[in-house]
Amino acid sequence: MTDEYYIKKTIEFAKKGMANNEGGPFGAIIVKDDKIVGRGNNKVTSLKDPTAHAEIVAIRDACKNLNSFQLDGCVIYSSCEPCPMCLGAIYWARPDRLVFASSKDDASKVGFDDSFIYEELDLPVAKRKIETTQIMRDEANILFEIWSDKDNKIDY
Repeated sequence: MTDEYYIKKTIEFAKKGMANNEGGPFGAIIVKDDKIVGRGNNKVTSLKDPTAHAEIVAIRDACKNLNSFQLDGCVIYSSCEPCPMCLGAIYWARPDRLVFASSKDDASKVGFDDSFIYEELDLPVAKRKIETTQIMRDEANILFEIWSDKDNKIDY
């Protein structure tokens, strides 16, 4: 199968999700060894979950189906360039490749504008729009010491 074939599938999932009033116009699939192992369409409004973007739904599905917390050897296909949250999740999942169709600028033109998140990430914490306070750093850093010393941890 080709990248074009799989992108067409993401578009189909997005259309089906919209027709079922599950969420916005986004679809994603994850492929390993020419087999679709994860599927997702945007379900933010139907699940009442702001993290239920198509890529996140597909990652969760693929990880469950592969019984793994990483997507080595996989390709993620998305109908649109992933938002910052999804891009972060994609990097944590560690697929081999990412292929997308529409751009973030295309999405912005119809109201899905995530540029403010990119702008916020570049600001110092004290200047971000959501008030953010850091406290008890030393107490929390003990967790990292415990993790470092843990003999039976699973690295990721």
